[in-house]
Amino acid sequence: MRKINLISYYPIADIQGNVVFASNANVVCCFEVMLPEVYSLSEHDFEDIHGTWFQAFKSLPVGVVIQKQDIYLKRPFTAENLPNTTFLQRATHDHFKGRMHMEHQSYLFFIWRKAKALNNPKYVNPFKKVTLSTFQNMEDDVKKFVGSVNDCVSFINNGRKIELQPLPAAQVHALTNQYFNGYTEGSDTDILLDQTAREKNHGITIGENHFDLLAVNSELCFGGQVQTSKRSEKFTSNDFTFHQGFLDSLALELKENHIVNQIIYLDDSAKWCKVLERKIQELAKSSNFGYQNKVILQKIEAVLGKINADENSRVIRGHLNIIYWDRE
Repeated sequence: MRKINLISYYPIADIQGNVVFASNANVVCCFEVMLPEVYSLSEHDFEDIHGTWFQAFKSLPVGVVIQKQDIYLKRPFTAENLPNTTFLQRATHDHFKGRMHMEHQSYLFFIWRKAKALNNPKYVNPFKKVTLSTFQNMEDDVKKFVGSVNDCVSFINNGRKIELQPLPAAQVHALTNQYFNGYTEGSDTDILLDQTAREKNHGITIGENHFDLLAVNSELCFGGQVQTSKRSEKFTSNDFTFHQGFLDSLALELKENHIVNQIIYLDDSAKWCKVLERKIQELAKSSNFGYQNKVILQKIEAVLGKINADENSRVIRGHLNIIYWDRE
């Protein structure tokens, strides 16, 4: 079995502030997301937040990858910060001490890639070694990228419902070690990809935990419509309506260790317009060979018409996955 020593092939070449220069020539701006309290937002508030995200991301350059990562860890409550003086305080302290709860951490990463294609080996392999001179050669591009990200973050923070705080270098290193160590505490461990684990449907084994991943690779998985929020049926009554985010069920109802990765890729609209135009020409020639060709032709013409009608429109590709793990 082949092994990669994380220390020998560390995926980070350098960190300056909250800007990570990765070993595969990617540049990543890292932020912690301070979210509002659960159930404290109305349907209108969720619409406002969606509009803020939309307007902020619109100004970013083509080819930027945005990843929102929500980490949910099942841990015992320490109760260290609870008062423990009076009888009632001690009773409250003892009641909550050691109780299992879901610890939530949310992060936002803006990724700029020297290689523009998503399937480029430098993007796929996080351990691809590059020298720091590589980043010096693209210094102007990096400055433009960091400047556009800072403008985007300022716009989001002005919305006052969500706050993005730059991640310090120490926290970035800690997150990296946690991720590749399978969130094992107190020791370093191996990632096993051997055939035995696959045959037992365990996916990946890291330390004492078995990891697996569910990828949502089609928008059809969400049903007929994707909304900014939905009613919480558990708490909503005739007198009060509580709203939660469209994907918040993964946070509020899945009471096990898991990570939710939401990734969007700001694609090149001009490139896709040319692709669609070529497709229209091909379908126009073969439209008489079947009714389905005519239907597809009309759909593509409608999409191309929407893109051309709005100069600010962007072609966005997305990906959603959930990583989950347990000893069993």
